[in-house]
Amino acid sequence: MRVEIRAAGVCHSDLSMVNGTIVPEFPLVLGHEASGLVAAVGSEVSDLSVGMPVVLNWAAPCRTCWFCLHSQPWLCRRVEGVVSRPSGTLADGTPLHVSLGVGAFAEEAIVHRDGVVPLPDGIGLDVGAVMGCAVLTGAGAVRNTASVRTGDHVLVVGLGGIGLSAVAAASVAGADRIIAVDVSATKEEVARAMGATDFLLYDETLARSVRALTERRGVDHAFECVGKPATIRAAWSSTRRGGQCTVVGVGRTTDEVTFSAMELYHYARTLTSSVFGSSDPERDVPVLASLVRAGRLDLSPLITHREGLADLGAAFERMKQGDGVRTIIEIG
Repeated sequence: MRVEIRAAGVCHSDLSMVNGTIVPEFPLVLGHEASGLVAAVGSEVSDLSVGMPVVLNWAAPCRTCWFCLHSQPWLCRRVEGVVSRPSGTLADGTPLHVSLGVGAFAEEAIVHRDGVVPLPDGIGLDVGAVMGCAVLTGAGAVRNTASVRTGDHVLVVGLGGIGLSAVAAASVAGADRIIAVDVSATKEEVARAMGATDFLLYDETLARSVRALTERRGVDHAFECVGKPATIRAAWSSTRRGGQCTVVGVGRTTDEVTFSAMELYHYARTLTSSVFGSSDPERDVPVLASLVRAGRLDLSPLITHREGLADLGAAFERMKQGDGVRTIIEIG
């Protein structure tokens, strides 16, 4: 099917393809977090019509592999390891790739039917765009992977769109203490707006500072949303005995994190990762939309800048500098 792109979020994964953390095929159309309007459907599509607003799902599952049949579509074989896919050619015949099977920094995208989710009524296309990746990943890590409960103490390290979505989801879940951490003091205001009860600047004493806020125990759940060895270790060390540390950030293949055999045994912590927030967009987008409509989940603080497609370079520079949270590229 063909989708007119109306709003596309500038995600850190796009920057990671530019700086080499993730290595796609080039030439490449970036962008994967987006929403738009159905422009055309194939003959086998009967449940969508032209003009319908949709959220693009870059992790479109096949629904037939072992993982899909065992209720883990975020680990689908179709999606596993996919960074870029060929999608047409340039004028000279050079194969053109699109990031994560989408290529949303464009006027239109051709996607599989499983690659879109109808946008529920009452949700703007801008909010629908950030739902497509940042919110599903961050909120999903809290709701689906870790199952944060009322009264839990939660730590979120890294306050980009994913980390702030995790903060918001922890607040909706009823977490008693939500400690938000970033290297930039400018993130405190938005973190508190999303539900953080405490804000700390990141440094090597983070675990000690977290324990001071949690009766010396550490948090029940730590979410690392950066993907760096130092921040993974800091999140791990800030977790209480028997707690859970969830790595959400994507790091380089050459980065290594080490643990001693004794600490793994002694602390009885669970170390896991959250791929795409353990999300199934067909299931989770309507749930998140209902929370937004009910006024329980406010995603508007995530969107700090709006630009046209010609200003995409400036949006990447802001992201490099840690300025703002999400830039929405408005198209059409």
